[in-house]
Amino acid sequence: MTLNDFIAELRNWKLTRYKTINFVIGISALLIYEFLGRPIYRPYIYINKINDFHIADTLGNTFGTFTTIFFLIALLSNDATKGNYLIKLGIISVVIFELAQPLLGKPIDFRDIIATIVTGFLSYLIYHILFKNKQLNEKTTDC
Repeated sequence: MTLNDFIAELRNWKLTRYKTINFVIGISALLIYEFLGRPIYRPYIYINKINDFHIADTLGNTFGTFTTIFFLIALLSNDATKGNYLIKLGIISVVIFELAQPLLGKPIDFRDIIATIVTGFLSYLIYHILFKNKQLNEKTTDC
């Protein structure tokens, strides 16, 4: 996928069923984190000192990776052919952001990197379960 491909995707952008499904997954992940994970789950785990295997610590990266990947797919892909590439791009982008944390005065959190990679794999599985019947050159129908 080249820069010209991205520009062409954006110029010809229109909401399709395929894009709507990806937007719904991305926005759902964001809303789950913002309305359940951060204000309810994380404080409950910390206050009660429950060992949840660092799930509360990595919620931001977990749901943020889902959001990033599925928003990228919804914005920059008109069909299922570019999904794998955009999933890899999303994972690499979030990992690079995590590795750049020292530039912001924060330490690198390797648990967040692991959560990003695991969530990327789960995103790949979800994407392929949802769109496995799509032909690689088939365009999706409009909403």
